[in-house]
Amino acid sequence: MSSLIKLVRVTAPWLKKNPSSLISVRHHWNKDFKPLPYPKTFEEKAASAERYGIPLAEYEPYPDDGSGCGDYPKLPLEAVEHRDPYYPWDNPELKKNYNEVLHDEYDFIREDRYNVNYKLHLPLSILVLQYVSVMGGAYFLYWIFEYVKAFHPVMPPQLPKENKVYYTFEKP
Repeated sequence: MSSLIKLVRVTAPWLKKNPSSLISVRHHWNKDFKPLPYPKTFEEKAASAERYGIPLAEYEPYPDDGSGCGDYPKLPLEAVEHRDPYYPWDNPELKKNYNEVLHDEYDFIREDRYNVNYKLHLPLSILVLQYVSVMGGAYFLYWIFEYVKAFHPVMPPQLPKENKVYYTFEKP
């Protein structure tokens, strides 16, 4: 405990001079990962392909339509679920390797999110028909039994004489 107090005493003057060191976040955007402007010449395109580690024949940047992607490569939209689970990934939880170029929409197509390659097991018309038939059947049953009341059958109390009080809760 005394060592903790000594540590606080030693660091207190420095923290008074630099209070932002306690509260500031040091996770800034790395300028090296920011895409460069759209490549206009062949040399710029070759440099961008080399920068991302993609062969020049396979490198194609996003179109220069003002989306801000710059020279970032336009990768095929493939869901992470369809990657090989037995491949020795550097990061097996995310099924990716270090220094691997990620898709621009990677946060959208991760394994725990939307699957862009999902194939329906039945045609969409059959699935809609199944949904409508189940919901329609439930509504039909509700509509039929709306006016049929369910209750426990109860007989009137069986007393020897009508309109005579047999017990009270009043004091005699």
